[in-house]
Amino acid sequence: MKRTRRAGTSTLLLFVALGALVAASLAVVTSVRNDRTTRTAALPSTSSAAPPSSTSTTTSVEQPPPPPVDPCAEKIAALPLRARLAQLVMVGVDPRGPADALAVVQREQVGGIFIGGDDVGLLSAGALAPVHAASTLPLTVAVDDEGGRVQRIEALDGSLPSARRMAADLSPDEVRAVAQDRGLALRERGVTTDLAPVLDTSGQPDRTVIGDRSFSADPNTALGYALAFAEGLHNAGVTPVVKHFPGHGNTTGDSHLGAVTSPPLDALRGTDLVPYRHLPRFGDVVVMLGHIEVPGLTGGVPATLSPEAYALLRGEFGFTGPAMTDDLGAMRAITDRVGLPEAVTQALAAGADIALWSSGGRITEVLDHLEGAVASGVLPGARVDEAIHRVLTAKQVC
Repeated sequence: MKRTRRAGTSTLLLFVALGALVAASLAVVTSVRNDRTTRTAALPSTSSAAPPSSTSTTTSVEQPPPPPVDPCAEKIAALPLRARLAQLVMVGVDPRGPADALAVVQREQVGGIFIGGDDVGLLSAGALAPVHAASTLPLTVAVDDEGGRVQRIEALDGSLPSARRMAADLSPDEVRAVAQDRGLALRERGVTTDLAPVLDTSGQPDRTVIGDRSFSADPNTALGYALAFAEGLHNAGVTPVVKHFPGHGNTTGDSHLGAVTSPPLDALRGTDLVPYRHLPRFGDVVVMLGHIEVPGLTGGVPATLSPEAYALLRGEFGFTGPAMTDDLGAMRAITDRVGLPEAVTQALAAGADIALWSSGGRITEVLDHLEGAVASGVLPGARVDEAIHRVLTAKQVC
């Protein structure tokens, strides 16, 4: 009996051990399954999972900077078309007093007026103050005051010698001082712009179309004195207008009296055009184009009406400021060719930013004609906006 009990006990213990072993195995399997399930649940779905870090790359793409804000764009957009066109004209007014100038500014808000003739009424006793006050945008008030035979306020503030005489008798520093004194007198009288200095190079006799209006036949001497004169005006707060691009100093004929022709373009590059290569040294100026036919450039039309002449000024000579015409209303190089409204239109379409006529009047007729030219596409709206952008920038409106 004892041996049987021992055998039964051993068998029972064996079954208990086997059961424990099976239970332990099941527990391990269950634990592994649970661990796999937990890890699988923790992973993101296949569609949104990032690639393994060993193969992923991060590319930083720099965004281009926003385009610069054009400070003039909003002001230009706020102006009706007629107001934009009016800013591109400079019209002659009666010099005897403010009545005519005031009427022109109040009626059409022109960009500029020109005071010619011999009378000094409009330049005396603060007569220009109400004219300036009537303009919603800064008004350009221009005179022709070079010295010598082209002066405007000699009866009020004394006479200036001609450019040729200044270069002969004075140093550039002295010319700068003379121009500054003159500029202060002009500014005090309400003038903002002087159609000077002459950049033309000329060795022709004094009384020819340019002659003694030129500082010198030598381009570098002409440059030095013209630069001094312009600096003097700048110091006084008056805008200089350098003239007559691309070169009137060696032309045949007088553009006041009829068509004129200059030497060919290649020849001008060694004479009259030399000072224009230094335009950045002049600071903020206006460049006036002359009514000059230039072989090899303008194709038989005056430079003032020639897209190629304006392209030369902007391209080869890099000028970014306003370009203006010589007188479109009283010089036969133009008036023998085309009427005033069409001359203004052609000049602006060619590249002018300011169209001048000293004869005055006809402002409503001219602006009507310009509006029609824009409507027909003869004068592109983009060309108008380009021009007024330069004009308003020069006036420091924007």
